[in-house]
Amino acid sequence: MRKLFPHPQLTLLLAVVWLLLVNQITLGSLVMAGLLGTAIPVLTAPYWPDRPRLRNLPMIANYLAVVLWDIVIANFIVARIVLFMPNAQLRTAWVAVPLRLTQPEAITVLAATITLTPGTVSADLSADGRTLLVHCLHAPDPEAVLHSIQTRYEARLLEIFA
Repeated sequence: MRKLFPHPQLTLLLAVVWLLLVNQITLGSLVMAGLLGTAIPVLTAPYWPDRPRLRNLPMIANYLAVVLWDIVIANFIVARIVLFMPNAQLRTAWVAVPLRLTQPEAITVLAATITLTPGTVSADLSADGRTLLVHCLHAPDPEAVLHSIQTRYEARLLEIFA
C-alpha cells in the first residue's frame, strides 16, 4: 500500500485541489482527481527521501489561523501606506532573519509565509541556510519586524516540524 500511496496526505491534497480547480464533481473529475492524486506522489517519491514529519496538528491549525489573520491585517496596512503615505515618509528596510529552523521544508514554509504577507518578501537565503533576507515595504523599526517573524512564525514552525 505504501508503494501506491507514498504520500497519502499529498494524494488527498492533490485530489481536493483538482476538484476545486474544475469546480464540479462529476465521475470524470473524480477519476482524474484520483489519477493525479495517485500518479504525482508515485512519480515524485524518489525525490523525497527524508519526508518531514508533522506531529502537531493543532499547532498547524493555529499557524494557519495566525498567517491568514496577518495577511488580512497586512492588506489594510499596505493599502493605507500606498494610498495615503507620502514617499518621503516610507521607510523600506532589509532585515536579516537568523534562523533556528534547520529543515529545508520548514524554511520554505517560513519564506513562503513572509512572501504571502503583503508588505514583505523573502529575497534570499544564505548559502549555509542559516539566514533569510527579507525586504519590508515600510519598517520604521526593523528589530520589531525581526522579533515578529521569529515569535509569530518561526517559533510555531519549530513546534510543527519538531
